[in-house]
Amino acid sequence: MSSFDPAFRPIRVAVDIGGTFTDLQIFDARSTQVHAWKTPTTPADPSIGLMKGLGEAAQRFGFTLADIGLLLHGTTIATNAVLERRLARGVLVTTAGFEDVLEINRHVRRDIYGLAPDPLPTLIPRDRRLGVLERMRADGSVETPLDQVALQGLVERIAALDGEAVAVTLLNSHANPAHERLLAAHIGDALPGLPVSISADVSPEIREYERSSTTVLNALLVPVVRAYLDRLERRIGEDGFSPSIFLVQSNGGVCSLRVAAEQPARLLLSGPSGGVLAAARIARMLGRGDLVAVDMGGTSFDVSVIRDGRGSIITQGEIDRLPVRLPMVEMRTIGAGGGSIASVDASGRLTVGPRSAGATPGPVAYGRGGKEPTVTDTNLALGRIDPDYFLGGTMQLDMPAARAAIADRVGAHLGLGLEQAAEGILAVTNAGLGAAIRLSLFEKGLDPRDFALLSFGGAGGLHATDVAAELGIREVVFPRDPGTLSAYGILFADLAQDLARSRLLRVESGQLAAIAEAVAALREEADARLARDGVAPSDRRIEIAADMRYHGQAFELLIPWGEIAAPDEAALARLAADFHATHRQRFSYANPDEPVEIVTLRATAIGRLQKPEPGVASPAPRPARKGTRRAYEGGAWRELPVWDRDALTAGSTIEGPAIVEEAFATHWIGRGWSARLGEAGALIATRDSNGEAP
Repeated sequence: MSSFDPAFRPIRVAVDIGGTFTDLQIFDARSTQVHAWKTPTTPADPSIGLMKGLGEAAQRFGFTLADIGLLLHGTTIATNAVLERRLARGVLVTTAGFEDVLEINRHVRRDIYGLAPDPLPTLIPRDRRLGVLERMRADGSVETPLDQVALQGLVERIAALDGEAVAVTLLNSHANPAHERLLAAHIGDALPGLPVSISADVSPEIREYERSSTTVLNALLVPVVRAYLDRLERRIGEDGFSPSIFLVQSNGGVCSLRVAAEQPARLLLSGPSGGVLAAARIARMLGRGDLVAVDMGGTSFDVSVIRDGRGSIITQGEIDRLPVRLPMVEMRTIGAGGGSIASVDASGRLTVGPRSAGATPGPVAYGRGGKEPTVTDTNLALGRIDPDYFLGGTMQLDMPAARAAIADRVGAHLGLGLEQAAEGILAVTNAGLGAAIRLSLFEKGLDPRDFALLSFGGAGGLHATDVAAELGIREVVFPRDPGTLSAYGILFADLAQDLARSRLLRVESGQLAAIAEAVAALREEADARLARDGVAPSDRRIEIAADMRYHGQAFELLIPWGEIAAPDEAALARLAADFHATHRQRFSYANPDEPVEIVTLRATAIGRLQKPEPGVASPAPRPARKGTRRAYEGGAWRELPVWDRDALTAGSTIEGPAIVEEAFATHWIGRGWSARLGEAGALIATRDSNGEAP
């Protein structure tokens, strides 16, 4: 495996391509400094924006594209393709009689009182779902052999349907994948070049609907992601640009281009997972184990909970109501960002989001044709953003246009003046942000008052103290370069691949040999994958976890088991105790006398990449207090102090209301809050002890 060699190519770059901006963090081994850069995303071809950002950063920070030895790449390409339905034309091959699993789904009704509920999406229509005669039993034994004669007819039907990708999900293939592999080989031989995804590789777990949905998503994404990777690879060689490239996965680890091309469903939370990595790192650096991390960018607001310095991993998520049965960082996402559009509906109700102006045309203030006011326009209209210092002064904002849009599109419809309409937009926005945080904590039985709020993303700092005050949180952490923090987290990522094997096993002494055998098999396969990626044995780590439940339950909890290799009675007892404790914390009860089952064993194969060791940035040699700016606060226009984040020193004390500016973010320090520099250059705001404004 190619690794980061600072003596040969000293630049390591992490990039997070979002819906509005492409964020970069650049580590220069020559100076040990980390630099942040931001450039608009180019949705038609994100590689254009990526290369443009790299070129701008190279010119700004004094390196060449040939100096880049490692590129760690987070992207929303897979997510956006699903949301916008820019997917390949797919064909599903399944066991005869089970062609309708995708439509039957789980019969979950989100609007239980709706007379005409919106059906769950089905990505492959009925005429492109093909049944094949075969049958595996739940124990993996063959009931009906695969009909070899029918295979040729199946290939002809696939060819006639003009499919661009094929998904294969056969009944009980998690127990025995032999038939899926035979089908994939036959289709591949007969129709070379046609991508085939099988559930035994993508999601080899029980539950037919979730396994089928995940495999179908993966298959339909293969041509989309491969096309992007092809465009990216064609750029290698331009101006000496030839780094080792790894893509960020939903689990917070990175993978090779080969893995990304074969299993693009693992990229669905690619960019946001970097924020969780960064939050966990900052929690450890600050000695604050419990943080609620919020990432507010241009289009979305992501909430993740850090406990004991670690983020949570879940084994199933969803995107646009489609289940994805793959490990991913746990986060809650709502459509609320700087580009979220404010409007008044037919009933006279003010709403903000989830519609977003995105990168094109963007907020009204961008001057790119946007007509509808956004959250960014609102903060600008109230004086919280400097129109001449947006993105560090590289982009001018049109304040009169933003104010006019708010007055015309919101104020006039509600009978409110400009300032009152703008304050209403912020109130609705902050209420939505607070609700997402509450739900993320309450569902785990956690109290917001026990947490500090870590605020990042380009828009997060303008809302953090107001949202924290609403939740009863008394401390807000603004990390360095918050506008590119997800890219910062990616900078420290490791290679990671997830493996899973579903097998029902009681957690008891009589099953210890079977459990140990399953763990050993998983570890052997995980080690082989790391070897295939070129990871040296000394850089390999394999962590085991188990999906567990009480006998008779229909859901499981993911319980980490560490680097266990040969479980004994004590290790099994510890695993059971951890399950009971987690169940009690999550649901307020536990039944230690009830039988406990392992449903699925999991392994995470981790290949440690060489980590950068950033130096400590010195304060800029200029006054920390920039001056004052007229801003609307507390029902009146006031002259508020404006501080320069990069020039702050340990002795600087900021009393709210105040504004703190840096190149790619602005922070609002609300009334009743004060802020000082803490460890690792973090700006830490605390609320007055009485919780009231002075």
